Amino acid sequence: MNRKKVMLIFSLFLLLGACSSNDKEESLSKSQEGKVESKMDASLSGEQASDKQAEKEAATNERMVIHQAQLQLKVKNLEKTQMKIETKANEYGGYVVESNVYREDEEMVEGSITVRIPEARFQDFLVDTEGQASEVVERNVTGQDVTEQYVDLKARLKSKRAVEERLLAFMKDAKKTEDLLKISSDLATVQEEIEQLVGQIKYLENQTSFSTVTISLSQDHIIVPGIDNKKLNTWERTKKQFATSANFLLKAVSGLIVFIIGNLPVLIILGVVGAVIYWTLKRRRKG
Repeated sequence: MNRKKVMLIFSLFLLLGACSSNDKEESLSKSQEGKVESKMDASLSGEQASDKQAEKEAATNERMVIHQAQLQLKVKNLEKTQMKIETKANEYGGYVVESNVYREDEEMVEGSITVRIPEARFQDFLVDTEGQASEVVERNVTGQDVTEQYVDLKARLKSKRAVEERLLAFMKDAKKTEDLLKISSDLATVQEEIEQLVGQIKYLENQTSFSTVTISLSQDHIIVPGIDNKKLNTWERTKKQFATSANFLLKAVSGLIVFIIGNLPVLIILGVVGAVIYWTLKRRRKG
């Protein structure tokens, strides 16, 4: 009996030692996992901070500015000046958006032209355009800084792409139909947001890469109408007037002849009646 009790007590001690060692190992493993997770979080936060710092530095070095200019010019020859402006825009790598000419009458000619010019040649183009004018009536240049908006869009796009990658990974591992449908719906929403962000970024890049210049033109001299040589041909005009007068006389004579011959019976009767009246009155005076 004593031996059995001793063996039982020894077995209990062994079990208690094993349990305590397992608890220690589990606590150690949990603490290690916590340390790994904290390290991962720290690395991720460090990467995000470095990304933000890099974006801020890039924004500081290169500003995103949308430039626009409105010019009102007086020129000596509107059509030639307009052609020169269009040619200069093409030489600078730009393009014409709109070009119009308004001619109210022979003495008033106006026009407008809108061009997009690469940002690097914006000031050069303004100087060249003003050099084509006889007078610069108005010059208005504006700039809109969109650097913060651009950086924010890029950061949001990066975040959305990361979410897209995670959803694609979840979709590969998903086995239930409900999970697949939920992930597909979330993925479609994220991809739509990505398309919108990409469109906004491209718009800002285009607006900052090319500046818009709107030019109003007016011709500052009165157009003297040319003299028509045909109107100065006296001999031709005289012959024309003579022919017109002769035709008028011929028409009058022709009309008179037609009137007399056409009304001859009536005229004969009127003549006879008039002769009788005249003869009767003459006899009464003698009597």
